[in-house]
Amino acid sequence: MVSIPSPDSNQPRASLPALRSVKNLAPLLDRVLVQRIKAEAKTASGIFLPESSVKELNEAKVLAVGPGALDKKGNRIAMGVTVGDKVLIPQFGGSPVKIGEEEYSLFRDSEYVALLFLSHYRISASNLVTYRILAKINE
Repeated sequence: MVSIPSPDSNQPRASLPALRSVKNLAPLLDRVLVQRIKAEAKTASGIFLPESSVKELNEAKVLAVGPGALDKKGNRIAMGVTVGDKVLIPQFGGSPVKIGEEEYSLFRDSEYVALLFLSHYRISASNLVTYRILAKINE
């Protein structure tokens, strides 16, 4: 058992064991755990790109979803994403989480720019983000 001293004591806090798996992390309230989708380092013709030319994508895969925030009456607000969804995330923001060598981010459900439906070529604005809309016109 790890004993954690009271906040007013001068003793250092015992270090907690590091997370070993993303499955050990459960987001709270309206927070969502995502992992950015890595950009391709190789072109379609097989040419490897230098790291300086590979940009970080703003697309991420949802790995874990909190239960949702509570409104003023104590009712649970439904989350706009589910595990496995692909979302557009802001370029900056979120809380970085590192587990092993992998990097993840925690965002609030309202911080997403859009929810992507790539398999059907349908792109929809998140129901919690009112003023940002991304659309694809089918040709």
